Amino acid sequence: MPSRTILVTTTSGSEAQAYRGYCLESVAASYDIVLITPGEPTWEKEFISDFEIADPDDAEALAQAGRALADRHQLAGVVTWTEWYLTQTARLARRLGLPTNSPEVMEAARNKATARTLFARHGVPSASSMTARTLLEAALAAETIGYPIVLKPAARAASIGVIRVDRVEELPAGFEFASAGARDGIESTHVLVEEFLDGPEVSVECVTYRGHTTAVAVTRKTLGDPPFFEEVAHCVDAADPMLAQVAPVAAAAVKALGITDGVQHVEMRLVNGRPRLVEVNARLGGDMIGHLVRLATGVDLPRAAADVACGLAPDLTSTRSRAAAIRLVYPAYSGTLTERRLDDTFPWLERVSFQREVGDRLVLPQDGGDMFTARIGYLITTGANAADAQARSTEAYRHLAVQVTPA
Repeated sequence: MPSRTILVTTTSGSEAQAYRGYCLESVAASYDIVLITPGEPTWEKEFISDFEIADPDDAEALAQAGRALADRHQLAGVVTWTEWYLTQTARLARRLGLPTNSPEVMEAARNKATARTLFARHGVPSASSMTARTLLEAALAAETIGYPIVLKPAARAASIGVIRVDRVEELPAGFEFASAGARDGIESTHVLVEEFLDGPEVSVECVTYRGHTTAVAVTRKTLGDPPFFEEVAHCVDAADPMLAQVAPVAAAAVKALGITDGVQHVEMRLVNGRPRLVEVNARLGGDMIGHLVRLATGVDLPRAAADVACGLAPDLTSTRSRAAAIRLVYPAYSGTLTERRLDDTFPWLERVSFQREVGDRLVLPQDGGDMFTARIGYLITTGANAADAQARSTEAYRHLAVQVTPA
C-alpha cells in the first residue's frame, strides 16, 4: 500500500479558511496531511499532522521545507489548490520524486499568452489575443483585433486587472488598470489585448488522470457590471444539459496545454451558442465551486485532486442529482462596513460566511481594489434544480442586512 500522507502547499489566514477550508477537511478524511504554508497554522491544525512555514514563492525555502517534511514522513504526493503556487508545487514534487505535471506545463497554464498559442496550434476555439508591453503596442493590437477588447494580465487570476475597453478613448485608463494587476505576475508581467467574447460565461470542472479528462460539472456564472469581470454568483446543476456540449472543448483545452493529471477549472464563453475558451486554471475552482459540485453531484473534487496527485484513480461517480448556488456579497460602493448580518435562517441555506468585520474598509475595482478588498462574504443555497437554488439564493440575499458608509 502506498503512503497515505500528502503534502499540501497553500495560503494561510481567514480568506484561506473561508474559501479552501472545505478542501483540507475533505482530504483529511482520507489522508494524513502535512502542510507548507507562509504563516503559522491556526484553523488548519485540526486537519493536519505536521507543517513547515515557508514562502512558496521562495524556491529554496520551499525546497527546504519539502525536504524536511519528506524526512519526517513517507509522502505519496504533493498538491495545491492555490493558483499562485502551481508552478512552484510542480517543481517541488519533481525534486521530491513524486507524481506531477512538469513545471513547464504549469507555466503554460499560468501564462495566458502561451496558453492562447497552444490553443490555436491544437485547434481549440479561443479568443484572438496579442501581447502588449506598452500603451502604444496595446493601441496597435486593439486596432488589429477591433473594439470592444479585453485587457488582462498574462499571469494573474480572480479577475484581477481584467477590464473591457469599448473605445480608443478608454484605452489609456484601461491599460493602466491591467498593467497594475500584471505587475505581481510571476510567469509574466505583460498585458494581453484580447477579443471580447460576447456571450454567457461558464466554467467546466474537470478531473484529468493519466491523460484522460472527465468533465464532472458545468458552473453557470453571473458577472457584475461592466467594464469589470467580477463574478458575483455561480450555480451548479447536476442535470445541466450544457455539460455534454462544453465537455469536449474543455478536454481539448486541457490536452493542448499538455496537462496529464489533476483537477482543472476551465472557463469559457458561449458565443452564438458555441463554446470559446477564456482560460484553463490547472486547479480547483475558487469561490467554493468545488463545494457546490459536491452538493449537487456528490463528486468530491478535493479528494479527487489528492488521489490524482498520489497517482491513484479518482472516484468520479455521481451520487446526487441536485443543484447548488453561491451568491457573493459585494457593496454597491467603496467605504467602511458598518453592518452585516442575516436576519433569518432557512433549511435550504447551506451556509453563510462573512470575511469582513464591521469597521473594515471595502474598496471596489473601480476605486483601485479587487475581490479581496471588496467582498464581504457569501451565502450558499441548495435546491432540486438550478432555478430552485437560484431563487432561494435571491430570497436569502433579501434577508441580508449590509450597510456601508461611503468613503
